[in-house]
Amino acid sequence: MNKVTALVTKQKAFFRTDQTKDIDFRLDALNKLRLAIKHHEKILMDALKADLNKSEFEAYTTEIGIVLKEIRYTVSHLRSWAKPKKVKTPITHFGSTSYIYSEPYGVSLIISPWNYPFQLAVAPLIGAIAAGNCAIIKPSELTPKTSEILAKIIQEAFPEEYISVVQGGVETSQILLNEEFDYIFFTGSVPVGKIIMEAASKNLTPVTLELGGKSPCIVHDDAHLKLAAKRIAWGKFINAGQTCVAPDYLYVHGKIKHDFLQELKSAIKELYGENPLENKDYTHIVSEKHYNRLCSFLDNGKTFVGGKVKKEELVIEPTVLTDINWEDTIMQDEIFGPILPVLEYRSLTEVIEGIEHHPKPLALYIFSESETIQQEILNRVTFGGGCINDTVYHLGSPHLPFGGVGSSGIGAYHGKGSFDTFSHAKSVLKQTTRFDLPYRYPNVKNGLKKIKLFLK
Repeated sequence: MNKVTALVTKQKAFFRTDQTKDIDFRLDALNKLRLAIKHHEKILMDALKADLNKSEFEAYTTEIGIVLKEIRYTVSHLRSWAKPKKVKTPITHFGSTSYIYSEPYGVSLIISPWNYPFQLAVAPLIGAIAAGNCAIIKPSELTPKTSEILAKIIQEAFPEEYISVVQGGVETSQILLNEEFDYIFFTGSVPVGKIIMEAASKNLTPVTLELGGKSPCIVHDDAHLKLAAKRIAWGKFINAGQTCVAPDYLYVHGKIKHDFLQELKSAIKELYGENPLENKDYTHIVSEKHYNRLCSFLDNGKTFVGGKVKKEELVIEPTVLTDINWEDTIMQDEIFGPILPVLEYRSLTEVIEGIEHHPKPLALYIFSESETIQQEILNRVTFGGGCINDTVYHLGSPHLPFGGVGSSGIGAYHGKGSFDTFSHAKSVLKQTTRFDLPYRYPNVKNGLKKIKLFLK
């Protein structure tokens, strides 16, 4: 028996003790996790700096703080979420009552990516713990320092038969996927998501897939240009564009394109300085492979802003490309970096058709003051989630389940959405023994006539 099989076996045995089903046990685990994160906050920030050159501000706001907020929210609501929910019972079931029980799946596997290596490992873990599961986390090998600190935090807070971290590369992921888990939660690319789903299908294991895709951002001719430019620059270039919900490309109305681009240039300068390559707080690209892929896009269209690189440090400055069309290589796949292509449009139909001829996006952003324009896009375009007159901000709300649709993902989480994702909804009907309705039995006289009064 290899180490992974032994660990999964140990967790399954621990889950069968039913300790994780106790609400006080879950609350205690969440509070232990919170305290462990706070205790390791400084070395966690150092690890994120080493792996991705994240500033302390960015590391806290996008990785640590957002997770602590999620834990607090979950702790304050868990008892009410976990209570059996009494639901209505139809007249045909007179004498009975109906309930929905939320029960944990068992042992869950969480495979997390490198772009937000702490947040995207711990956020789903919060849901797994809250719902009463055991969990094994497989963090990314591309951010080794953060993965190492994550393993340290988990090891110090929990016994391995309850929560554990397994580090390694692709081979480790393959070994884990050969095991029979009760739930799999994956965040990453579409191609790897397909591999995860295929592996899960062998045991009919339920999955959540948080993937990506090309998320459009539409700037209509009535948008508040200065605010739009600043919010788009922030959403696109935070984490050097290595964000699954970052605006992947812009659709800008021709009437305001020139003015908007000037505002965008000013916003980038305001946020990242005259020379972003020398900005010590500007995030780096995670690996040489990803850096080279991104650099191959820099000759597409015309460079309006940016375009400079520093290979020895894997840095690409915030870049805006104009004169782009759907045939350009940058428009063939998700960019996942600090390069923003701009397409021009004259009618909303043109925009909607352009989006609909490609896979359903994870996010969509609309900048317009018109309620009519906003509703037309919301009604006609399918996407995972998004914002009106902002970017990325929806991700931080525990009241908004976050997830994709179609090739951008399956399932959603955050807040109660996380609890629901890691819970099986068990339906139970409790029947009375004080009397018995005869109509359902086949030997009742005029039974069909009587049952038709109820079932029609």
